[in-house]
This record gives sequence, structure tokens and C-alpha cells, in this order.
Amino acid sequence: MFISPMLLETAHSPFSHSNYIFEPKIDGHRLLFSQQDGKIRLYTRHETDCTLQYPELLHTLDDDIILDGEVACTDPDTGSVDYEMVMNRFQAKKADKIQHLTTIQPVTYVVFDVLQYKGQDLRKMPLMKRKEILSGIRMPNKYFGVIPFVEAAGEALFTQLEAQELEGMVGKKQNSTYESRRSSSWQKVINWTYVEVFITGYRKEEFGWLTSVITESGRLRPTGIIELGVPPKAKGAFYGVSQQLVTGEDKNFVHLEPRIRAKVKTRNWTKKGMLRSPAFVEFVV
Repeated sequence: MFISPMLLETAHSPFSHSNYIFEPKIDGHRLLFSQQDGKIRLYTRHETDCTLQYPELLHTLDDDIILDGEVACTDPDTGSVDYEMVMNRFQAKKADKIQHLTTIQPVTYVVFDVLQYKGQDLRKMPLMKRKEILSGIRMPNKYFGVIPFVEAAGEALFTQLEAQELEGMVGKKQNSTYESRRSSSWQKVINWTYVEVFITGYRKEEFGWLTSVITESGRLRPTGIIELGVPPKAKGAFYGVSQQLVTGEDKNFVHLEPRIRAKVKTRNWTKKGMLRSPAFVEFVV
């Protein structure tokens, strides 16, 4: 059974509030665990069935249940949560590869809510009551965990998460019911990394600016495409200047001299040295 998940709005900055609890934001992908009549199905937030991808999670609980949480991988070398690893797990399709990855890149299912238990729909209960029920449920194996939270002290928690270079924080109203939509009752605060880049081209069709950084050897290295956060005024200013900087083009892009600099915010760097979901902040002059 699939339930459309409750989604987060974005808070502009870390905050504290006596009516909220605050949790670490886990850098994985959303996962709903549904056990009905002893049969387990796993779903992404978009209702993609990913039951076969995570065999280590296919262990029954003591009764029918629907859990909401995040599935993530930890890099065994660094001990840090690794988004690319969990995406590698998610994209694996062949049974032998999935089984192999289970041994070398096991996932953890970090549970933060319970939506149904023992035949009862819990979504109309306040969050703290659902948390109380969740705390009393025995998880089936070491691949399951329940996320910790603090009450009121969001800014102090965010400072700790920044120091650990974790993805961010989620603030949730203590009395919030579970709504299958985006809601201001749950708000995320991302621990952004800020980077200055050169804009070295732009996409011909749909919007996108090519980015690069200068390496220690003084060469330009591509770092991905900015698609997010660019207001109309910035787009207008860019296209007004960029036509004087064109050096060539190919099928998909117009290429520019590296003269325009921009500050971007990004979730982090990929292992291949690319910006992950970069968003424009401002031009650098």
C-alpha cells in the first residue's frame, strides 16, 4: 500500500522554536516501507516500487505497518553518508549485482514517521504521538534505525550538523498531522556549500549555464550546469554581456570566454568533481 508522502518546504535560515522538533536531514532518498498481510513493498516518494533493490530491508515487523523515512549508504572509508552510493544501489537492476552491492554497500533505512500500525491509520494523530508509537516499535534488523530529534533548539543542532558536514536539518511542528502534500509544518534547512565559478557557455534549448573552476595548474575544469535559482533580471544581464564573449558553439551549447563569474550554492561535490544541484546566488564583480 502506497501513501503519498508529506513534503518539505524550505526555511531561509536555521531557526529555533518551542513548538518544533528538529532532526538531521539524511542525504539519501525517500522510502516508504509498507507491510500488509506480511508482504513487504518499498516505494520512493513518486510511487516507484524499489522492493527488489534493498533485500536487507525485506524483514517483517510484528504487525502490518507503513513507515516513512530515508534510505542511505555510508562510505566505509570515510564514515560519511554518501548520496552517490545509495543512487548506485537504487539504479541496480540485476539480481546478482544487487546481492553483491548488499554486501559491499549496505543501506540503512532511517525511519522518522509511522503512518499506519496494527490496522490503525495514524496520520491524523499529532506528530509527537506518532513519534511515541514509533519509539515502541522493535525494528527487525541492524539495517533499520529511528532518527533522533531535539525539541526547540534548532539553531544549536544546525551548528553541530554544519561541523559534521551533513546535509542539513528538518524542523517539524510538534502537533502536525501527516499531510500527503508539501506543507509549511515541515521545513528543511540545507547546509549549502558556496562556490565561485566561471560561466563558460549556455544551453541553446532549455535554460542552463555551463560552469567551470580554475584548477591549481591554472586550467579550466568543467563543473556542471546551473539550472536553478536564476531570476529574470540576472538572465537578462547575462545575455546582454555574453554575446560579446562567444568563442564557438556545438549542437547543444554556445561557448564563452571565461569572463563572467558567479557565486553558486550546491549540496556538495560529486566524486567526479561536479557540482551537485548548483543554484545561482549572484554575479561576482
